[in-house]
Amino acid sequence: MTSTPSGPSASAGGPAVSPDRVVPSWADPVAAQASEAVGGPWGWHAVTGRALFWTPLRICLLFVVLALALAWIKQAPCADGDWSGSRQYTHLCYSDAVPLFGVYGLESGAQPYLDAKVEYPVLTGGLMALAAAGSRLYDGAAAAVGLLPDVPPVESYTVLTGLLLSALALLLVRAVLGLAGRRPWDAAMIGLSPLLVVHAFTNWDLLAATLSAFAMLAWARSRPVLAGVLLGLGVAAKFYPLLLLGTLFLLCLRAGRLPVWGRTALAALTAWAAVNLPVALIAPENWSWFFVLSRERGANPESIWNMAISAAGGELFDGPLAEGQAPAVLNAWVMASLVVFGLGVAWLTLAAPLRPRVPQIAFLLVAGFLLLNKVWSPQFSLWLLPLVVLARPRWRSLLLWQATEVLVWVATMLHYLGVDNRGIEVEWFFLAVGIRDVAVVVLMALVVRDVLQPDRDVVRTSWPGVDDPAGGPLDHAPDALRGSPRPRAVRDQVP
Repeated sequence: MTSTPSGPSASAGGPAVSPDRVVPSWADPVAAQASEAVGGPWGWHAVTGRALFWTPLRICLLFVVLALALAWIKQAPCADGDWSGSRQYTHLCYSDAVPLFGVYGLESGAQPYLDAKVEYPVLTGGLMALAAAGSRLYDGAAAAVGLLPDVPPVESYTVLTGLLLSALALLLVRAVLGLAGRRPWDAAMIGLSPLLVVHAFTNWDLLAATLSAFAMLAWARSRPVLAGVLLGLGVAAKFYPLLLLGTLFLLCLRAGRLPVWGRTALAALTAWAAVNLPVALIAPENWSWFFVLSRERGANPESIWNMAISAAGGELFDGPLAEGQAPAVLNAWVMASLVVFGLGVAWLTLAAPLRPRVPQIAFLLVAGFLLLNKVWSPQFSLWLLPLVVLARPRWRSLLLWQATEVLVWVATMLHYLGVDNRGIEVEWFFLAVGIRDVAVVVLMALVVRDVLQPDRDVVRTSWPGVDDPAGGPLDHAPDALRGSPRPRAVRDQVP
């Protein structure tokens, strides 16, 4: 006898047809409370799953469009490059695209890596070059035709960059909805995300986040080679998708599916090399600058390491460094911390009573990497957004965490503004960062609890027979290391 999804009590006779997906206003207290503004939770007799136009995907995409519109309203005061009076800080609209347009010579047609050192992996530089090429086309057309708005080159570049990032945000929602299984409305957590409003246009991180999400979607659909290709491209945009490959290794090790993982890893390496090798051969010094800078840079202001160094008066780890000197001691501490944390996640993966879901381990690895790494730029938190939505889709905890991310952004801008310009002292900045770090640790603890107590995992308990909607080859696979048959879905049977 199988259980049925929970919901409001049916009237006499009950509904003729049960919903074919999880209804948020039945399953989540925050969604239920929010639904009171539009008439209350979804009723038993309401039609679900048969809308001709307003499907969950289209509604979630509409949410993203609204969030991106708000993000652009925030960003617009900085788009023309006029940052007089520290506008980028007072209006909270700082974006790396504006200063780097001039630093990398994109205004004059310089090509990333070929003509300038770029501190980002190759595909991110390619996105910059694409936006710059489109900007030059627009500027030429505006000058020739005279009907188009004539704007500074940096503004047309910034606008086009925003449009490209907006397209990536829409694609990200599509991928997350595909990974959510019977919970398509979880994708609304991306579209209604305060984090997306704040950081959609701060940097180019949506490129790697979207490639990683589609890699997970390809894996979920049992296409490991395509998943590897997309992961390789993701690593060519930001290095963190490499942690997703580590996630799949641990889970495939437990499931005895290492040959499948091997195909994914080989495809990832091939895709990464295909993108990177041509640039590395043509411009080796400029291409390698990302790796050199990663080794030589010190602790970022938002990192726990910088807070520790500041508390020790600047004498902790390496102490004061000469220009160009790598912080060898700090690098060793960071690496050791990451290794120890990775071993802890590996133990959790192999020792959990049921094999964890892919998003759960992926979120833990990426969150731990951000907490322990020496660089956590505020927009890096976008990496966590799709992973935590899939790992623990609970509105209350996600919104509380994202509120701390907004707080960090405001504090960062006010700190950079400086005390002399009515900014804030570094202690207030550290307090905001500490609150955010605690929020992330709490989310990690909740996910660990769900792994150790699968009956608390909202994804597994929200629909009968669910194991891992993002698992692909791992979904309902035998648990080889523990010598048990396929993992029993938590609510396959009524107790």
